[in-house]
Amino acid sequence: MAQTAATPPGGLSEIQAYSIFYENYKNQSYQGAIKFGRWIWQGMPEKIKGYSKFSLKKNMGRLITAYDSLGSKAQDPSVKEAYIDTALTIYGKLFDKYNDESDHFDWYISRGRLYQSHTDFIDDAKTKASDNYLKAYQIDPEKFTKNGQGYYMQVMLQELVSEGKKDQSLDIMKTSEQYASTKLKDYYDKLRNQLFDSPKERISFLEGQLADNPKNEKVLKQLRDLYEGQQMTDKAQKVSKKLYDIDPSYENVMGIADFAISNANYDMAVKYLKEAIGKTDKAKQKAQVALKISDAYMNQDQLQSARKYARQAINYNSDWGEPYIQIADIYAQAVSQCTSNRKMTKDDKTVYWLVLDYLDKAKQVDPNTANEVSRKYKSYKPVTPSTEEKFFWSPPLKKGDKFKIDSSLKKCYSWIDETTTVR
Repeated sequence: MAQTAATPPGGLSEIQAYSIFYENYKNQSYQGAIKFGRWIWQGMPEKIKGYSKFSLKKNMGRLITAYDSLGSKAQDPSVKEAYIDTALTIYGKLFDKYNDESDHFDWYISRGRLYQSHTDFIDDAKTKASDNYLKAYQIDPEKFTKNGQGYYMQVMLQELVSEGKKDQSLDIMKTSEQYASTKLKDYYDKLRNQLFDSPKERISFLEGQLADNPKNEKVLKQLRDLYEGQQMTDKAQKVSKKLYDIDPSYENVMGIADFAISNANYDMAVKYLKEAIGKTDKAKQKAQVALKISDAYMNQDQLQSARKYARQAINYNSDWGEPYIQIADIYAQAVSQCTSNRKMTKDDKTVYWLVLDYLDKAKQVDPNTANEVSRKYKSYKPVTPSTEEKFFWSPPLKKGDKFKIDSSLKKCYSWIDETTTVR
């Protein structure tokens, strides 16, 4: 490997040596390949007499592959180092001889890969790999960003970040984002989150991005989440409304509705939740929205409306237990409403039989609600009429009797109008 003469070995002609070199290379007999091809990188001939198809660039690449492969397999560290140094020397010769940027782009990437493959013994190999990738990026940002499905971009950015080059990393991501795939953009988002020391710094960056593109939904959604996390309510509300104005999709309608719920603005929540039901064709999503509307009404003590939408949720998804639990809670709240200014009587207590009916139904249709049903049973069952209260009813009530919950008990229960079973 220390030979300096740029002539084929054993007195062979150039075409003879090349032929043996190429056959060895094709068969992956790389030791033989470098023996008969070393003169090529040493002398750098553009042509070989008698063979018009000879390409120096292509064969220099083949030699790099041969030396790299031998270096990867070598057990002796000094031999390994010698092979890899030669491969790097060949790269140096290529860069010195040719000025075409398209060639340089490919060589920077392949040389970067070589450094990455030998981090075990090349000093600062990761930094050197990143430097090569950066040079390729500077030649053609779009091509580099898309190259390797974004792999080389990720490797380069990781190294720049580890070196503390935060501003440079952010500039590269900003410039190349227009060429990045969805997967690479997601990586950019994660990396940016790592780069910022505080939510306020992240907010400042995103606000700057928004200035360049005020209708960037992805940035707006990230800003909304950050504003909410920092209790910046007014700004979060404005961003939610802006997203809705840009695109009143199901997701954006729900975004503004959930914001209203979190701020106890139930009238606003109901308005947008009702709109959201019409924005989706998925029955389970409709059921979830209907239950949220029920919650909003329940928080306003509008119990009949709350029940109406809980029943809608059941119609959309009859295998979901939560709407049944919701109705149970609505009826329990009805008792609290009716007895707010007086003592609870045995008439009021009968409503809890109906509450238990709905809890039983929830568990029956949806076993996942078993634990929640059990907790609520412990609260509601002890409040049902006692044996003595049932006995002194006129006529006495017996287990299994049908019992109507309506205005016959109290006027305030007229809207319930359901039949339960004496327990």
